[in-house]
Amino acid sequence: MCYPETKPKKTGAIIGGVTMKSLLVAILIGFVLFGISSCATVPAEPIGPGELRLLSMRPSEGGNWVTGNLYSVTVNFQADGHPEISRACCYWAGNGPYCYQAKYITYGSPGDFTLVLSTGYEGSTRLECFADYVRDGKKRRTNSVTSYVHGVVR
Repeated sequence: MCYPETKPKKTGAIIGGVTMKSLLVAILIGFVLFGISSCATVPAEPIGPGELRLLSMRPSEGGNWVTGNLYSVTVNFQADGHPEISRACCYWAGNGPYCYQAKYITYGSPGDFTLVLSTGYEGSTRLECFADYVRDGKKRRTNSVTSYVHGVVR
């Protein structure tokens, strides 16, 4: 017995009841929303006279530190002129602040300075730092930047 040949309807590929087209639209909307929200956290206003704004920080050794040893953290910043950086302070896993002398300060676009730290924490630890500086003869505090350090006991 022969059956007549029927052509399937063109409805698009279906994965778990969702068409490929609607899946791609949802992913695209997600990327657009992520892009908008990530831009909202970056200060939109230009840097003010004498202002110092931290941009990022980068722990040496990729952040994989043996507890008790000394390591450097490079902090990138944007500044108007050459504000005097008096110190930089960090919170380790929410504890602190612990303050350190900023060393090897280089002004430029961007500028950077180095902190020498060690961790007593095991595992992945959030490191959040800010700097104190002088602007218009007054002590000011910058925004904070964050990175992670993974402490290993040896």
